[in-house]
Amino acid sequence: MSSAAPVRLLLVTPALDPAARQGRFGSAPPCPGHPGLRGLDTGAWAGRTLDEVAAEDPGAVRSWLTDPQYAPPGGESVAALTERVGAALAGFGEGRHRLPVEQAVVRAAVVHALELPCAAFWRLDVRPETVTELTGRSGRWNLLLGRPVEATA
Repeated sequence: MSSAAPVRLLLVTPALDPAARQGRFGSAPPCPGHPGLRGLDTGAWAGRTLDEVAAEDPGAVRSWLTDPQYAPPGGESVAALTERVGAALAGFGEGRHRLPVEQAVVRAAVVHALELPCAAFWRLDVRPETVTELTGRSGRWNLLLGRPVEATA
């Protein structure tokens, strides 16, 4: 982010698709044109629900939900997601940017922007069809939470 130029990021979460409504991992599309803002890579867990994975390997799910460094087999940790999203946010130039992203990306962006510990990731609830706004100047982010999508169209 430029040291003087204001940046306004509108992180828009879409309505849940049928797979996401069932709680299946890996159902959200990537953010077009911004690969650093793609969703969390759940590796071998993609296409499955958390309950399905927990029934097979409860220890792995417990680790994933409590240890930000733990990654699902072939997937990405919460810490890695937060680092990737933070790097992507730093690349935005001056102006207003409206970005369709999945809920995990909003969580990671907020953790990064507010310099929270990665363990806070699971404590953030992000609703579908809302906008989370980050504004920045001089390398510092500010947060505006959860306005309805219609309010920022």
